[in-house]
Amino acid sequence: MRRSNYVSGKKIWGVLLALVLAFFAVGGGLVYRTLVQGAELQAKAENSRTRSVTVAADRGTVFDRTGSVLAVSVSTDSVAVNPSQITDADAPEVAEKLAAILDVDYDTIYQRVTKSSYFEWVKRKADFDVVEELEQELEDDDLPGVMLVEETQRYYPKVELAANLLGFAGVDNQGLEGVEYSYDEILKGVDGSIVTEYDSKNNIVQQAIQEYNQPQDGYNIYLTIDENIQYFAERELDALMQSETPPKAAAVLAMAPQTGEILCWANRPTYDPNHYQDYDASYRRNMLITDTYEPGSVFKIITASAALDSGASSLNDRFYDPGYIQVGSNRIRCWRYYRPHGSQSFAEIIQNSCNPCFVNLVQKMEAKEKGTFYKYIRAFGFGEPTNLGLQGEANGIVIDESKVSQLDLATMSIGQSIAVTPLQLVTAVSAVANGGVLLQPQIIHHITDNAGNMVQGYERKEVRRVVSQEVADEVCLMLENVVNKGTGSRAYVDGYRVGGKSGTAQKPGPGGYQDGKYIASFCAVAPVDDPQVVMLVIVDEPSGGEYQGGQVAAPILQKIMADTLRYLGVVSQVTKIDSDKITVQVEQQTSVPDVGNLSVEEAKKVIGVAGLAYELDGTGAYVGSQTPAAFSQVPVGSKILLKTVGTAESDSVTVPDLTGKYVREVAEILNAMGLKVKTEGSGTAYEQSPVPGTAAARGDVVTVKFQNEDEVSNGQTEPY
Repeated sequence: MRRSNYVSGKKIWGVLLALVLAFFAVGGGLVYRTLVQGAELQAKAENSRTRSVTVAADRGTVFDRTGSVLAVSVSTDSVAVNPSQITDADAPEVAEKLAAILDVDYDTIYQRVTKSSYFEWVKRKADFDVVEELEQELEDDDLPGVMLVEETQRYYPKVELAANLLGFAGVDNQGLEGVEYSYDEILKGVDGSIVTEYDSKNNIVQQAIQEYNQPQDGYNIYLTIDENIQYFAERELDALMQSETPPKAAAVLAMAPQTGEILCWANRPTYDPNHYQDYDASYRRNMLITDTYEPGSVFKIITASAALDSGASSLNDRFYDPGYIQVGSNRIRCWRYYRPHGSQSFAEIIQNSCNPCFVNLVQKMEAKEKGTFYKYIRAFGFGEPTNLGLQGEANGIVIDESKVSQLDLATMSIGQSIAVTPLQLVTAVSAVANGGVLLQPQIIHHITDNAGNMVQGYERKEVRRVVSQEVADEVCLMLENVVNKGTGSRAYVDGYRVGGKSGTAQKPGPGGYQDGKYIASFCAVAPVDDPQVVMLVIVDEPSGGEYQGGQVAAPILQKIMADTLRYLGVVSQVTKIDSDKITVQVEQQTSVPDVGNLSVEEAKKVIGVAGLAYELDGTGAYVGSQTPAAFSQVPVGSKILLKTVGTAESDSVTVPDLTGKYVREVAEILNAMGLKVKTEGSGTAYEQSPVPGTAAARGDVVTVKFQNEDEVSNGQTEPY
């Protein structure tokens, strides 16, 4: 009996112990869930009975500098379904009707209407006619669980205008390219929400308070581009691309050099950002900032500025072009190697775009101090991004200075062996037009909130001084000769002082440069005495026979620049110049021979053979001085004033520039000066020894090489 009670007692204690353990386990679990998991479990409970619907913020509007709308958000309807309200029996019919109206695959829609969820998108931002048809079906109550949700979508009212700059926004109003992408954080704003409480049967709790979190709309951006200047540029690009000989691509970039503001940003080919998905990605390429190219002779603006500012050369220096220059074992030709320019001033080498003389400029810089040319290349901003603020900006390609050769330096001086973006080039030329100060280019004029309050204003940003004010002014004025007398005559704008430089460069490819593939360009500054616009036109792979920058790009720039200057209200400065006379003037110029120390009779003969007239000042027997100075380039037929003296100061004479003259002319000139001639070849003179300007004794021999122009290919592979 005692044993039985003992066993019963053990069982009771066991049960009690189990109960105690169970109590502590349950209590511990409650404590853990309350203290540790309480917040999480409460949130889950809230989520199970509340649902949040996003209220999208309106994306900020993009304007041009004048306030014209370029990109705006507009209301649109999207189609969605609540699968929990669609029965298994209704699902096939709902899917079939939606597929027919929305032109969407049936299986895709069926999967969405049968999901275990409360909300599924079916068609985002549907077309108006589709929405209208769907609204009729909903009125007839034939589509349970189907709803229209109001959203906003991006709309570009000017269609293709500045499309490559603006970029576009995607279906969720997120910026995907261009300004839309790069300034997405500013434009997109902050979405709001509506929080609603539901009961266990999925019905809205009527007594519950609905929480509304108001969206914060995005800020508005005013770009620096001007819609009207943009139209001028795109009008000319469209005409080019629709011509019988369209190029592969073309672009125009314009900047206000005194502020760094981009006035125009135009690309072709382009696309409609309202339907960006219908275009190949290549049409959306923003070539003005992503693509690099060898600029050709436009880069000579940089070389000339560097040579003058460094002190390696001056405006008083003279240069001689025999048609080529030897750099090691390589010969770099002038574009007019078949009829060399001969003796030239600094201004004339720019006007004539003479390759050998620009190579000589770099050689002078490097002789003065090694690394000088690279110092200026870096100072002008090449080899690094401009920090404009758009995605995809390329650095350009500059050979590592530790690996650069003498040949590299020589070719870089004429715009080869260096690759730049169009934006870098315009920014650098704008530094020259801005008195030598490099500015950071800017595309944002100012930013406002949705109430119109200023959030960020425009601020001019100086990067550094690159060259002196004096050098910058001199180069700008010399660029005017390129347009008035040189290779850029087709860029001449009636009534305005325009300066510029053409560029023609072969496109590099595997194994070297590609035959027949060029990039033609022209960069202009206007007006040269008070620059308001720097403009660059690029034509990629022009067709139709002409491919030089002065022939292909300059006429396009002329039309855009003319309209731009008038639109900006720039006052006309000069009277109209007949473009035909400009061409005649360039082709009929000659070098003034040095007739100092010659007898008056000898001087008369030399002046006459050179195609010039003369006027005597005094009654002396010899020429003491002359005006214009020796080796000046003057129109054929110009009058040379010869001041006479009693006796010659020296027995020596100065070797004249014989470039472009025929054998008989050369013989007559040298004979009149008391010099002998040795001829090689026939045709016109293209090389001589001694070079022009050399002092020679009477009786010395001058060796002159001649070449028939019609025997030489006039095709050009060197940039100019």
